[in-house]
Amino acid sequence: MNAVYALTLGFILVLGAGPRLIPLLHRLKYGQSIREEGPQSHQAKSGTPTMGGIMIILSLVLSTMIFAGWTKELILAVFIIFGHFALGFMDDYLKVVRKQNLGLKARQKMLGQIVIAALVAVFGGLPTDLWIPFVGSVDLGWFFYAFLIFILVGTTNAVNLTDGLDGLAAGTVAAAAGCYMLVCAAMGKSDLAVMLGATVGACLGFLKFNYHPAKIFMGDTGSLALGGVMAAAGILTHTEFLLAVIGFIFLCETLSVIIQVISFQTTGKRVFLMSPVHHHFELKGWSEVKVVWVFWSVGLIMGLLGLLIYIVG
Repeated sequence: MNAVYALTLGFILVLGAGPRLIPLLHRLKYGQSIREEGPQSHQAKSGTPTMGGIMIILSLVLSTMIFAGWTKELILAVFIIFGHFALGFMDDYLKVVRKQNLGLKARQKMLGQIVIAALVAVFGGLPTDLWIPFVGSVDLGWFFYAFLIFILVGTTNAVNLTDGLDGLAAGTVAAAAGCYMLVCAAMGKSDLAVMLGATVGACLGFLKFNYHPAKIFMGDTGSLALGGVMAAAGILTHTEFLLAVIGFIFLCETLSVIIQVISFQTTGKRVFLMSPVHHHFELKGWSEVKVVWVFWSVGLIMGLLGLLIYIVG
């Protein structure tokens, strides 16, 4: 029940913060710059306020603090979230305030993600077992820590890549977090369920302002931190394989970029019209709203499939 309360409060807090934060970001001229190599239709979005992730993350953390007990697992989750929040904020700050178009360099961002993951691996004191559907728990030993770093870095980047269309990341994270909330509740991990419920509420509240045509973007401030939420859910429940199902859309977005890069570098040809894959469908003639709704639907279906796999597996 506390997870439902957290969901409701997260939703209300973001709804209340939006009308105050958006005009402030306008006055500060914290507008999004749109990369020229992206779809030309997106150039009209230039100047839309960004860094909306501030209200998402602060709302979900505050809601979690009110309705959850501070267990070791929850402290680790909040560390992961705030670590990526700080990294994303720094990236957005360089882009919108210091006018450095690319923000943090890719290697700087990657280094920051690896440092956060390494700190969790070294000081988290997590058991080294992994739950594999229909097999059970398998002890990975020391390999678990390398796997943990891979999952953290991969998931946060995957959600970051998904944040390319109005409402896409917020909606897919809401669906995935909602399914993981039910998994955590079934496991008896009530504090993590509260955190995920707060995430669902905050993301749904954000859609009020981020659905097409978006009045605000979450920026890396939000997408990296929300990636941290999903990574924490998988790692702290030892269901990283389940994360690949529940976070199917994030996985597809990442694989599309990897496939595109490998194909172009080895053959000189592109598999997709543009990557991440949501842009491919745009260039195929789908409207932005259609792409978002289809991806939301697929994300929700796969999330429910992941929940079913957990129940029967």
